[in-house]
Amino acid sequence: MDEEELVDQKKYLEERCKPQCVKSLYEYEKCVKRVENDDTGHKHCTGQYFDYWSCVDKCVAPKLFKQLK
Repeated sequence: MDEEELVDQKKYLEERCKPQCVKSLYEYEKCVKRVENDDTGHKHCTGQYFDYWSCVDKCVAPKLFKQLK
């Protein structure tokens, strides 16, 4: 009997949802450029990073839960 190779649907759906979150990604990338020369280590882009992934997660969640058995 052939075993079917499992595919991580979450990763697949994340890739499909990323284009819908371009604005958040752009804001994160702008922040990274702004703070890349910070020698103090106090500046960061954590908020923008989480905003981007929150957008991706909001897109993925309804699609992923439909597929769960």
